[in-house]
Amino acid sequence: MKAQIIEKNGKPEYAVIPYADYLRLLELLEDKADVAVLAEFHEAYQTGRKFLVPAEIVRRELEGEASVKLWREHRGMTQQDLADKAGISKSYLSQIESGKRQGTVDTLSAIARALDVPLDVLTD
Repeated sequence: MKAQIIEKNGKPEYAVIPYADYLRLLELLEDKADVAVLAEFHEAYQTGRKFLVPAEIVRRELEGEASVKLWREHRGMTQQDLADKAGISKSYLSQIESGKRQGTVDTLSAIARALDVPLDVLTD
């Protein structure tokens, strides 16, 4: 890269570079910023401050399926497994999954812990 230096009062004030070099510098700066954002996200994910939702779950939620059911299936659990782990009855869980009951905050918190997901992932 060849730059033309323009001085003011005997000191370098501006550097004029070819436009192609300028574009390349912009690209390098964007790459560096992208790497920093990715590193920040990775650290947040590793420490549990970020939580990822699989695309399949998002798609099925948008189609109207219950979050609790989707996460239970994603974790490979039966209704009985989840009910036992959350300390509720299978029929109560079934009613929550089918939308017949909402579940209390305490119940949904227990289900979230059993599924190892943040509570807000299971609520609207």
